[in-house]
Amino acid sequence: MIPRYSRPEMVAIWEPRTKFRIWFEIEAHAGDAMADLGTIPRENAQAVWAARDVEFDIDRIDAIEAETRHDVIAFLTHLSEIVGADNARFVHQGMTSSDVLDTTFNIQLVRAADILVADMEALLAALRRRAFEHKDTIRIGRSHGIHAEPTTMGLTFARFYAEMDRNLRRLKTARAEVATGALSGAVGTFANIDPRVEEYVCDKLGLMPEPISTQVIPRDRHAAFFAALGVVASSIENIATEIRHMQRTEVLEAEEFFAKGQKGSSAMPHKRNPVLSENLTGLARLVRMAVVPALENVTLWHERDISHSSVERNIGPDATVTLDFALARLTGLIEKLVIYPDRMQDNLHRFRGLVMSQRVLLALTQAGVSREDAYRLVQRNAMKVWEQGADFKTELLADPEVTDALSRDEIEEKFDLGYHTKHVDTIFDRVFGPA
Repeated sequence: MIPRYSRPEMVAIWEPRTKFRIWFEIEAHAGDAMADLGTIPRENAQAVWAARDVEFDIDRIDAIEAETRHDVIAFLTHLSEIVGADNARFVHQGMTSSDVLDTTFNIQLVRAADILVADMEALLAALRRRAFEHKDTIRIGRSHGIHAEPTTMGLTFARFYAEMDRNLRRLKTARAEVATGALSGAVGTFANIDPRVEEYVCDKLGLMPEPISTQVIPRDRHAAFFAALGVVASSIENIATEIRHMQRTEVLEAEEFFAKGQKGSSAMPHKRNPVLSENLTGLARLVRMAVVPALENVTLWHERDISHSSVERNIGPDATVTLDFALARLTGLIEKLVIYPDRMQDNLHRFRGLVMSQRVLLALTQAGVSREDAYRLVQRNAMKVWEQGADFKTELLADPEVTDALSRDEIEEKFDLGYHTKHVDTIFDRVFGPA
């Protein structure tokens, strides 16, 4: 997590002051619940709330931790200094550090997910707008990087919209997966704390009580969360890679917005590089780096070990901050992406009708030619286009084996571009719903 690829709202979730504020709220709400149950005196619970508006001294907490080598104890010691030792003597009653740490981590992930959901909704809006803008902008589709058959730029945007819409549903599911809290004690048995305390605190903090925990909340929940982030990152890279290919000089059907005064190369003044898309490709790799460690965190010894902790202190902020930045950057890129319809037409016709080969193949088979012979006839004429620069339709019309099966009008009709876009409305209805 570095400032260059960070946005303030997401960064704030992971700052120490936010973490300590959540720790305080967990402890204070737990005190209220215990007072309601008659476990601790009401006045002690109320006294803890005296720190409600206090700005915790991070340097002081760090100094205490340097001596105690325990972050939660350091915080509790500092809290005791603020509210008084006698008032604080029932704080953390029957709880273990992981009750605070795990519940806090999940709150942070939920808050991060809420930002990411908003990011994705903004991206979806941009993709939808561009899809309808270029619904009928015909371009050549490619498979294996080679010209295949005509499609539209609108369908390209719609495809990315559908992919990100699936990701939005995955992210919302992942958010629900980690929206649990646990205050169940040293091994999850509630030996020294009433389960109703957990229920009360979770309700106050917008979480569900973890149905069964050990000393920690099960890490399969977090594995699913970070896996969802990884899929989103891969979809970002998918879109970015498409843009990078479309901006290649030989293709140049789309281009990142190039601002006045922007420079593309220190050595070559003519360069206009797809730097944002390339950057997004790299950021996607960083987000995916969190996935395997999160999966490996699922395995812990018995009721808990600490092997997951160092991992989560890194991947929690790094993955969410980076993905937040990447989604915002991609949204801006899509909104300003320059589309070149004329260049799309040039590329579409570059191989002089060759991309209509399947239509001719099907027409020949429907006219009674065997598939093997039809394929031979079409390929024979197609190779002349590849190797000699011939015109595909002209070659077909000059081939007696083809014209024995198909009339001139039938061959001409097979080169109608509208044939390939006749179901665009149906696809749009499937993706976006009926107009």
